[in-house]
Amino acid sequence: MIIVLKPGATQAEIDHVIEKIQAAGCTPHLSRGVERTIIGAIGDETAIRNLPLEILPGVDQVLPIMKPYKLVSREFKPESSVIGAGGVLLGGRRLHVMAGPCAVESREMLIGIARQVKAAGATVLRGGAFKPRTSPYAFQGLEAEGVRFLADARRETGLLVATELMDPRDLELLASSADFIQIGTRNMQNFRLLKEVGGVRNPVILKRGLAATIKDLLLSAEYIVANGNPNVILCERGIRTFEDYTRNTLDIAAVPAIKQLSHLPVIVDPSHAGGRRDLVRPLSLAALAAGADGLMIEVHHNPEEALSDGPQSLRPDGFAALMDELRRLAAFLGREL
Repeated sequence: MIIVLKPGATQAEIDHVIEKIQAAGCTPHLSRGVERTIIGAIGDETAIRNLPLEILPGVDQVLPIMKPYKLVSREFKPESSVIGAGGVLLGGRRLHVMAGPCAVESREMLIGIARQVKAAGATVLRGGAFKPRTSPYAFQGLEAEGVRFLADARRETGLLVATELMDPRDLELLASSADFIQIGTRNMQNFRLLKEVGGVRNPVILKRGLAATIKDLLLSAEYIVANGNPNVILCERGIRTFEDYTRNTLDIAAVPAIKQLSHLPVIVDPSHAGGRRDLVRPLSLAALAAGADGLMIEVHHNPEEALSDGPQSLRPDGFAALMDELRRLAAFLGREL
């Protein structure tokens, strides 16, 4: 249920509406937009329907939310959300690129790549310290040591850091060491993990699952927002289809579709979508043209020796060339990079 307040609603009137919602055993979510202030009432629909909210002082109208996902829907918040950390804000006119190796392999390697991607225009360093791998014998990441290396790279270069969380037991470490916490495709429906990241304030990059629908993705985002963290960035990274020529199939239509359904920012990971270095460039350009708010691109100085996902990683010079193309496209689209 959405309670739309009158333009001149006082704080006392807003507090009174919130008290009524809480007294019914429901959870209020306040959203102050440019044009209006609304309160979302989440909980037992029957209890909410029985409340005489329309007659409360300061209330303009009461509307049902038809989508199964409430707080992340455009119905709840028509204006696009701008979400980020440390000046890197996604969802506005400015586009951002997160770049770096799939896995943190060493301190020297990470800082070297961080300097190169920053020089090319990236604003966030991405790198996996905890690596979810299909094979139990594949490189699993440097774990806590890798997180320390990411923090070192941030101090050395000034880039913000994004890395993946796999286990709630590591949340405290990542929340204090990383600027963006990534929930990977395999954990998109790990609801216990989603609830846990709902308890921190770090922006969460939520990647679409291999076989997840757009509705599934938005419901997973709802778990995070409903548990207290409104700072969610959605990531389309390709889904599994019958096609086996590429690693995954990039659902480019998901970008404008999600933006119609949700106010949350959307970024695209062309590296995991194509699984091949030669596909990263066209998929990146297509993502920006479709309306993505940013990209997540894998970069490695020596892909042939990479411990994870070398075939899809750009070399630093290739990444710099791509950034030049993306700047030109962004300008054509009326955006900045």
